[in-house]
Amino acid sequence: MAAASRTGNSAAALFRRQPQLRICASCRTSQFYVRAYSAATEDATRAEAHHLKPTQSEPHPPITSPRRQEYRIRGGIILTRAPLLTRALTPFENAFFFYQKRLNERLVLPFRHTLFFKKDTAADLDWRIKFEERGKIAAKELGRYYAKGRNAWNDELLVGSTLSNEERIRDILLKDAENRVTEDGEEADPDEIVPVERPMDRITEADKTNDVRRLDRKLDRTLYLVVQGKDGKWQFPNGDVPTDEHLHETAARVLESTAGVNMNTWIVGRVPVAHMVSHPEFNEDMSLKKRGEKVFFLKGRIMAGQADLRDNAMGYQDFHWLTREELREKLEPDCFHAVRNMMADR
Repeated sequence: MAAASRTGNSAAALFRRQPQLRICASCRTSQFYVRAYSAATEDATRAEAHHLKPTQSEPHPPITSPRRQEYRIRGGIILTRAPLLTRALTPFENAFFFYQKRLNERLVLPFRHTLFFKKDTAADLDWRIKFEERGKIAAKELGRYYAKGRNAWNDELLVGSTLSNEERIRDILLKDAENRVTEDGEEADPDEIVPVERPMDRITEADKTNDVRRLDRKLDRTLYLVVQGKDGKWQFPNGDVPTDEHLHETAARVLESTAGVNMNTWIVGRVPVAHMVSHPEFNEDMSLKKRGEKVFFLKGRIMAGQADLRDNAMGYQDFHWLTREELREKLEPDCFHAVRNMMADR
């Protein structure tokens, strides 16, 4: 008999076998008892629930209203202007990115300008003029570094080198962007070269004059709107919350009543981002002397416009756009401690 036939017969015989249940004699003769105490408890619970009268349930103790009147609920808004520029790089970051550019020049294939500039054209002539001025190096801002030469390994900057300085790189790129060819396809004279318009400085006029009411200051930082009350204290705009108004509605109303409608703003969500609590004061006989306050702040963004406090209904005297470090000096310690965790690092 073949091996395959023997294997098939063995498998068929194995599948035909039926499992036999083996139970010991003690288990067959033993009886299973019901837990009488569990059934009795369940029956007693049902009977008690059936005969229970509504008058037997004890009501909850009433909530006294004077306790709730010890605090006044207020809603406010922390209006912010997001950063408009990325932060300035550190000297180490400048050197690191400069090294990455040189390393990239070592790894990539040589630049083939004929793939980008048609021969005997004004663009081709302009590129060859600048290529000769750079010492026949394709890279514009990497200095006299020959990525395919004998000293290509020496791509790190020395201590105190100014090759990675942002101002130097900006000047080189602006000079390289100048058109060195005339409309006739000839090399332009130095007096015929039109300089390229420089980008705006990171330091604005408001930064130089320290005008804290303008929004074009500290472009790489987050600014926060604070107002000055009649008592001379600086705070975020806030007001009482009526019983028929939600917190986000109160924040929008307070902002409009404080800074006017000449702003394009957006309230970020309907959940407070910070809160401040001032506890009530009591007399010696435990009667209420001064109510406390619970102020809930919502976050807002300003996209355009400017605050205008003229004839505002909240009675605020002045406003400032300040950074986090400046707020620490202007706000009360309790107020800054309450909102410090919602502020960005920059």
